[in-house]
Amino acid sequence: MKGLVKEKEGYGNMNYRLVDNPEVSGDLVKIKVAYTGICGSDIHTYKWEYKNSKTPVTLGHEFSGIVSEVGPKVTKVKVGDRVTSETTFTTCGTCQYCLSKDYNLCSNRLGIGTQANGSMTDYVLTREESCHVLPENVSYKEAALTEPLACCVHAALEKTTISENDVVLVIGPGPIGLLLAQVAKAQGATVALVGITKDKHRLDLGIQLGIDYIVDTQESDLAEFTSKFNDGEGMNLVFDCSGVIHAVNQALPLIVKKGQMIQVGLFAKKMNEMDQESIIQREVEYIGSRSQKPSSWGKSLKLLSDKKIDAEKMITKVYPLNEWETAFNAVMSGNEIKVLLESNLDWNKE
Repeated sequence: MKGLVKEKEGYGNMNYRLVDNPEVSGDLVKIKVAYTGICGSDIHTYKWEYKNSKTPVTLGHEFSGIVSEVGPKVTKVKVGDRVTSETTFTTCGTCQYCLSKDYNLCSNRLGIGTQANGSMTDYVLTREESCHVLPENVSYKEAALTEPLACCVHAALEKTTISENDVVLVIGPGPIGLLLAQVAKAQGATVALVGITKDKHRLDLGIQLGIDYIVDTQESDLAEFTSKFNDGEGMNLVFDCSGVIHAVNQALPLIVKKGQMIQVGLFAKKMNEMDQESIIQREVEYIGSRSQKPSSWGKSLKLLSDKKIDAEKMITKVYPLNEWETAFNAVMSGNEIKVLLESNLDWNKE
């Protein structure tokens, strides 16, 4: 079989080539891949902006498929199950974070598509604990977005609490921002999605997805907009999905006193100048949210099954795996919302 491999360090250095067909053992599950979402981190790996992957490694960690084989220690997942998988391949199993199932914080964790071979191929291995059987009414395409949705669920429902009385600001209308805005909306909150003029097609999609307000900060004054809420105090919660420090600093003084800023987006630089004065004087809680953990996945699949999240509307292009270069360029152009790669073109994925 062929897979998309990051061969070595540096910009590019990707090759669609023959790779080994994985073999099951122990508690491992072999999945015949249907679709893989191209994540921003895949682009960063392509450009070698994030040096978190080993090389060579087959990329891909947002995926769906059908179980084709299981190891002798697998007891719950069976051949023929429609599944998706967490990105965790192995952990140390002994640290305080593993014991509490906060695998996203285990220092010895190995991830699928970064340190272990991923899903941009025909077959991928995962461990049984990471495997999640899909509800009958969730398609393979929708399921390929479970991982980014789980990151949003972790941020919105596990790192904080959203109530129907809250006014929520989501900064950055990329796939994560669009998913997170839907998660917040599903809790009954009033939700505003923020971007800039070049994001118009993404902001427009936000309206189609049921988001209450969209704000182009190059056309409208964000402070004036937020002053309409909570007797002029502003927003109860802000989720930054942009990783742009200017946007964070713009929003910090617009949060209600004792409100929360949840940092989801990754910054380009490790160190940034931040408006700490607003954090201190308004007693704002600044909360970091990293990836997702096992509890995030069941909640995400329920949101998909209950049709609270319109994942398919976010998928704007699907390419066969051998057209990966065209697909990566489509993502890098910024014109698409979510791009999927399709594996195993020879079987029906309805």
